[in-house]
Amino acid sequence: MSDSILLNGKQIQLTIERLSREVIESINFQNTVIIGVQPRGVLLAEKIHAKILELTQKEIPFGRLDTTFHRDDFRRGKSLNAKQTEIDFQMEGKNVLLIDDVLYTGRTIRAALDALLSFGRPQKIELLVLIDRRFNRELPIQPDFVGRVVDTIEAVDVEVQWAAEVSENKVLFVKQNKI
Repeated sequence: MSDSILLNGKQIQLTIERLSREVIESINFQNTVIIGVQPRGVLLAEKIHAKILELTQKEIPFGRLDTTFHRDDFRRGKSLNAKQTEIDFQMEGKNVLLIDDVLYTGRTIRAALDALLSFGRPQKIELLVLIDRRFNRELPIQPDFVGRVVDTIEAVDVEVQWAAEVSENKVLFVKQNKI
């Protein structure tokens, strides 16, 4: 199986528009903050945040969260590239919209929840993901807002590519090269 496109740029744009509208219908923004999970969830979170601002004209605090040192595989020999956490507002008692690109095993989101708690105890946390790989979960974590649900075998990765990194936004199925 060669790499194949799951979502092209136009489909991603429509999905972001739909997710933003679902969030607007479901969330009271009076006490809400948006947090993107570093590195790739931040890119999606920025797009969702901008679209919500465009549609509602409401300023919503935005932050970036790095989970590197909260991961359960932190000391397993891999060299990790930590990103910066940027949360310049109080988290205590807030409703948090946590955003990541792909939900796979749930381990990154578990690490994000641990990292968030170091900033205070939120009132509520809701999860938005672009892609949910629902049958590969290792932890009981489910998203509240989903762009697309895909069922894949473990030998296939789902990779979100943003125009800042490649020529256009796209989501790919990528076959792992196992030796």
